[in-house]
Amino acid sequence: MLPPQGFPGSTSWWSDRTGPPVLYPSSPRSTRVRPPATEAPYLMSFATGGLYVNESVRIAGLHRPGDDWRATSAAALQSGAFPVRKDSSARRSIREITNRLRCLSSDELETLLAGGRSEQTALLWLATCRAYRFIGDFAVQVLNERYLSFRTEVSYDDFDSFFAAKAEWSPKLSGLSALSRAKLRAVMFRMMREAEIISPTNHILGAILPPSIHEMISRSNPEELRFFPGVQQQAKHS
Repeated sequence: MLPPQGFPGSTSWWSDRTGPPVLYPSSPRSTRVRPPATEAPYLMSFATGGLYVNESVRIAGLHRPGDDWRATSAAALQSGAFPVRKDSSARRSIREITNRLRCLSSDELETLLAGGRSEQTALLWLATCRAYRFIGDFAVQVLNERYLSFRTEVSYDDFDSFFAAKAEWSPKLSGLSALSRAKLRAVMFRMMREAEIISPTNHILGAILPPSIHEMISRSNPEELRFFPGVQQQAKHS
């Protein structure tokens, strides 16, 4: 399997889709270090919904290889793939779903459609971490690092501290209102629970990836295993 078009497989990348690939920092302490000047800005448009598993599978089923994702979004809206009363809400949700789906390779999309719930959930968490660099950073620098150091609780305070550290170097983050931060925090924790990355009581869960997903990520970019707490370390000892 090849990495998604336009992204290198030898380094960690994010789907803000501007600027060069960004390497993962090695520890949570790096959140206090000024990021590279060329690093792409955070995309923070995930303020509603959740992981959207069922809706994502439906919309992925409308996509044809080589098609523009904007055409897929239009088809999803027309077909009622996201059944809500307000057209504006449907458009916003479909936009966020396609923003994540476009981060998956053709092989990953095929597996999303043909796989079981565990494969679908893992792939959508992977797509979410790729699409929103803030969530990917949090998964690597907070969730994975805390899990490896046997500190398995994560709280809203951890989010707030992480956000504040990132906002020191990001005008986009520092300009968000308290209400927007609260919405982003609530949605992110919901997505982590739906992906079974954390428990309903906010304990970090040791991820167990389906073998097919583990193999895909290992081939395309092993560093992305760090989106799933403990998985990379488990692989080293297996």
